[in-house]
Amino acid sequence: MTTKQPIWKSIAATLAAEIADGHYRPGDKLPSEAELAVRFGVNRHTVRHALAALAEAGTVRSRRGAGVFVASVPTDYPLGRRVRFHQNVAASGRAASRRLTLLDTRGADAKEAEALALAPGAPVHVIEGVSLVDGQPLAVFRSVFDAGRFPGLLAQLEAHPSVTRALAECGLCDYTRASTRLTAKIAPATMALMLELPQGTPVLRSVAINVDAEGRPVEFGTTWFAGDRVTLTVAPEG
Repeated sequence: MTTKQPIWKSIAATLAAEIADGHYRPGDKLPSEAELAVRFGVNRHTVRHALAALAEAGTVRSRRGAGVFVASVPTDYPLGRRVRFHQNVAASGRAASRRLTLLDTRGADAKEAEALALAPGAPVHVIEGVSLVDGQPLAVFRSVFDAGRFPGLLAQLEAHPSVTRALAECGLCDYTRASTRLTAKIAPATMALMLELPQGTPVLRSVAINVDAEGRPVEFGTTWFAGDRVTLTVAPEG
């Protein structure tokens, strides 16, 4: 037996698709509740429910007395061989920034050691933070590097929050993605807070290993993307 989808969910999906397709741009005002009620043939309470769902996802924002405005559209993010956050976002015509929340050196756990071809407990640098697009959180990330190979990495990141630039200053000018695994997860409370999402919202987790020209592991990275704010695309030659 097929379960019928609530009408408000269908309205929310229609509006989200129109925003994603560029019919409404960031900052645009959506039609009023009354206008949307006429368009979809429903009452204003149903429209209000749909708009509330979009607001919870961070797609729209309500301004008291002014209406409902588009807050964001999904960012196209190619997962190619060379993944550079700032370059990828800039290519979509948007502004990228990063906020670092942790710079630490500790012993590698079993998964980190295996990914980086190190002995368990070997010193690694751990970088955590939030990636933002147009000032809105897009993803939470954790990157792990061999501390023995890149002893000055954290100092470089303290000066400038670009991993690519910091690695270049440490002598590594190029690296590529060797593998990626994508999994749907539920955002725990702390992650939802950093992404400005309701607790329990689905996120897309990417686990990747980047290597140098000789195939030696450079970075073991995990990124949790806000699902409604990103469109991940496969680009074999990135």
